[in-house]
Amino acid sequence: MESISFGTDGWRATLDEFTTPRVRMVGQAVATYLTDEGLEGTVAVGYDARESSRGFAEELARVLCVNGFDVVMPERDRPTPLVAHAIVERDLIGGFAITASHNPPEYNGVKFIPRDGAPALPEVTDAIADRLAEPEPLPEAEHGTVEEVDLVTPHADAALELVDSITGSTDLSGLTVAYDAMHGSGRGTTDALLERAGASLECLRCERDPEFGGGAPEPAPENLGTLIDLVTDDGAGPDLGVANDGDADRIAIVTPERGYLDENLFFAALYDYLLENDAGAVVRTVSTTFLIDRVAEAHGETVHEVPVGFKWVADAMGEHDALVGGEESGGFTVRGHVREKDGVLMALLAAAMHADEPLDDRVDRLLSEHGTVVQDKISVACPDEEKTRVIEDLEAEIPDDVAGTAVDGVNTADGFKLQLADGSWLLIRPSGTEPVLRVYAEAEDEQRVAELLEAGEELVEPLV
Repeated sequence: MESISFGTDGWRATLDEFTTPRVRMVGQAVATYLTDEGLEGTVAVGYDARESSRGFAEELARVLCVNGFDVVMPERDRPTPLVAHAIVERDLIGGFAITASHNPPEYNGVKFIPRDGAPALPEVTDAIADRLAEPEPLPEAEHGTVEEVDLVTPHADAALELVDSITGSTDLSGLTVAYDAMHGSGRGTTDALLERAGASLECLRCERDPEFGGGAPEPAPENLGTLIDLVTDDGAGPDLGVANDGDADRIAIVTPERGYLDENLFFAALYDYLLENDAGAVVRTVSTTFLIDRVAEAHGETVHEVPVGFKWVADAMGEHDALVGGEESGGFTVRGHVREKDGVLMALLAAAMHADEPLDDRVDRLLSEHGTVVQDKISVACPDEEKTRVIEDLEAEIPDDVAGTAVDGVNTADGFKLQLADGSWLLIRPSGTEPVLRVYAEAEDEQRVAELLEAGEELVEPLV
């Protein structure tokens, strides 16, 4: 049986590995960690829409109670960002989310969220991993209590207040938004927030289906065909389309002119919009577009580049008091909110941005001012146990040029990012959630990106 390991965003595994005894071990490890840290109080336990998630959440609650901690839980599956917000809003000592996010239904996962609401850093997850053990019953007097609480209203209140402070108004009356919950935990949460702000809603896949319709709740273009067709229907469709992944911490945007709006373009538009009303640095991952840097440079602001994983985004946002932080996979948060990616908040903010100026118009203007960028990625199969060796071997294979262009610099913050003389780049890094290596490329056009991806694949495949 595979060991329990905490990757980019918690521990995820298929249900033959992700079992009740092992979840209880994680719960006991966190309980021991909290006790060793001298923390007493209440822990939140949330969960997503998967068939097994409520049961796993209840097992965690039992373990925590046996260790003397009180527990608060939502009345049903709710988005992970609502759990993070509740930890901060209620001054809890931490929390869990049972979720495998965008992975297929045969997966599940668990992540621990510390008391600041930001993703746990390795120093925390390593300490938890060191304490993995079977739960040991304590005297009855030590048992805590479990209470079901409303996570939705406090989060919605905070989101509306924050977006109102950014935009001057959260009145979305007159705006029609198509929302695709992908049968996940955003249903009844993201759509309810948009309706509360005055938007008219057309809902897709807003019924709970633990099998997610037979696919994965991943808001990628190939999985959002109905939403894209609806919004791009020759001006007859909704004004904007929004989708969340399975636990609604990420967002995808669909616009009338572009259809699926690349997350990099949305990030650039978001930062540009925020800079109209405030000042501040931006945090992005190594896999995120350099268009962010061009927007920052035009405003005299600073860019902080971090490894892939929102924990690093959140950490840098705290260190630099950044205005916004995000990653190319659709995870974002803004200053003044909990430092965890939040697809519910971002749906409201995206709708407010679009009501102020169509997102297509803003993106057109940005590309006109800063130049066109295209990004894509591929995956190369690689067993988890081989990833470290392959990346180490890759160091000796870094070429002087890639696809006919000289390598100007190499960033080793997360794998190898080759910065090329023409302004394009190629990134090879190990996935933290799947047994693959990711190969990313960015350039001025699709043909050049395809050339770079092919070169990257040829570079890494002989090493796997």
